[in-house]
Amino acid sequence: MESVKLFWLFGLLIIGSAGECMGVMGGHGPRRCSFPAIFNFGDSNSDTGGRSAAISEVFLPNGETFFGKASGRFCDGRLILDFISTKAPFKSKVPRPRDFSKALYTIDIGQNDLAYGFQHTNEEKVLASIPDILNCCLEYNYMRKVERTFWIHNTGPIGCLPYSVIYYQQKPRNLDRYGCVKPHNKVAQEFNKQLKDMVIKLRAQLPHAEFTYVDVYSVKYSLVSQAKDLGFVDLMNFCCGNYYGYHVECGQKAVVNGTVYGIPCEHPSRHISWDGTHYSEAANEWVAKAILNGSFSDPPIPVSEACHQ
Repeated sequence: MESVKLFWLFGLLIIGSAGECMGVMGGHGPRRCSFPAIFNFGDSNSDTGGRSAAISEVFLPNGETFFGKASGRFCDGRLILDFISTKAPFKSKVPRPRDFSKALYTIDIGQNDLAYGFQHTNEEKVLASIPDILNCCLEYNYMRKVERTFWIHNTGPIGCLPYSVIYYQQKPRNLDRYGCVKPHNKVAQEFNKQLKDMVIKLRAQLPHAEFTYVDVYSVKYSLVSQAKDLGFVDLMNFCCGNYYGYHVECGQKAVVNGTVYGIPCEHPSRHISWDGTHYSEAANEWVAKAILNGSFSDPPIPVSEACHQ
């Protein structure tokens, strides 16, 4: 569960001595942060290999576009986190204990918790569960001298995922003008509101830490609304796997009445959705370019300066 990951995230605040995020001056311009490591806490939208290492391998065709092999990512290529790493330079090595205090901590949460709730309950109960998902983050109020840098993504428009539309559009007038499930996006927006409130509380309780809240929801919804103008195919036309009639996960193959399901499309870069749940590399790159300069952040700073607020 993501709530467990968040618990461990703030548990990591006590590892190592409190350090100062280092930066360099470029004349009189802004200081760039020098992060020795990036520690990510999130779901499969930002997992660069944790599941493959701990649970089960993520097979091809995942990874085929950029890496040419299975990379542990649920994507044809790179994730938003991969693009973050190009703007928040860090040394490619196994982190050392002293790196904990100076690292960038990225958080990408919400989608799994909400999706699980939609599958097993209803919108009202999912809304009621949001405080429980987030409150674990507020348990370390006493660590007021700890210095860390956090880059926190809110959750995206889950109602715009093909998987959501296929399985949860039962009620009349449930879809918006772009084909997204409105009640699910409404819940995601409430989750994001409470997440932002949590970040504000954490800033007050951990004044030596730096927290940047990133409005990924708005960026992804903007991508959905401009999809055709940007050269993407229909939002519901995902590249790998099948949920229409026969459930075949990306990376699997099934033959039904002579038809082979599960084969990836020829041009993943034309699709926003890679597998009905996760974005393609092309979509991830578009989102990353929009958020990395800080224009969708609170405070409005780029990731390369996130340790100086």
